[in-house]
Amino acid sequence: MLRRRAKVRSSSRLFYVTILLGIWGIGSLIVPVGCKDSVSTWSAEAKSPDGLWLATAKTQQWGGPGTAYDATTVSLKQVGTSRPATQVLLFSHQYATMNLSMQWLTPKHLQVRYGPSTQPNDRVNLEFHVAKTSGVDVSVEEMANGLDNATR
Repeated sequence: MLRRRAKVRSSSRLFYVTILLGIWGIGSLIVPVGCKDSVSTWSAEAKSPDGLWLATAKTQQWGGPGTAYDATTVSLKQVGTSRPATQVLLFSHQYATMNLSMQWLTPKHLQVRYGPSTQPNDRVNLEFHVAKTSGVDVSVEEMANGLDNATR
């Protein structure tokens, strides 16, 4: 009788170990699929009139179940220095693109105009805005109809 109980326990233990390893194996395949790295879908640059500043806009897209996200950032970098770029704007949107234009009004004033893409019911949200950094003013204007001649 004692031998029979030992066989039942060891086969039950083997069954549970097999199930746990199966779940772990499937989970290790699913998790990397759901957590993709970001992909750049668009970028643009605009140099200040005096050539001392570079504005860079970049759209990135993240994917995965429940983690999909589209965002566009605008950063400023002083040309000829080792200092890193400073992010001055962050937009979130529903599609891989949005309308955005950058124009230097003066050597110390960057104007950014933005709007939704041509996709139906698209929205763009301004999430972050630095109005002034290192003596450079950054103004933001939402386009009335979402379109502008100088946009993508």
